[in-house]
Amino acid sequence: MKIYMFLVVIAMIIILLTGESFGRTMTHLDSAIEKGETNLLIALHSDNYGLRASAAQILGDLKCDEAVIPLMRILHTSSDENMRVLAAFSLYKIQNPIGLFAVQQAIRFDNSSWVRKMCANYYYDTLRQEVAAARQKSKIK
Repeated sequence: MKIYMFLVVIAMIIILLTGESFGRTMTHLDSAIEKGETNLLIALHSDNYGLRASAAQILGDLKCDEAVIPLMRILHTSSDENMRVLAAFSLYKIQNPIGLFAVQQAIRFDNSSWVRKMCANYYYDTLRQEVAAARQKSKIK
């Protein structure tokens, strides 16, 4: 009986210590992600084209809402078509309504036909996804 009680106490201690260290790891992970996003937002303002492009792409992959305004600025002001398309693609991946509105406006107002075409592809794909989700939702009801 004493051995059984001893094993239960040891198991409880292990469970408590494991849970506590896991909780700390998650906060460290969250902190690291936050610092990474901050660094990527800073990189969007870099003079280095590759760094700026990589940061834009990664922020889109992370669906970082804080990147919407800087990406919109790139979409509206960059002289490089590739960078504007990349900004539009990242805004498309983030799926923020403000960013998607900027992509929609670029369809009409961008000087480059290629940028307008790519923005149209991204925007209309978003509309297709919304229609498909609405159809799926109506089938469930």
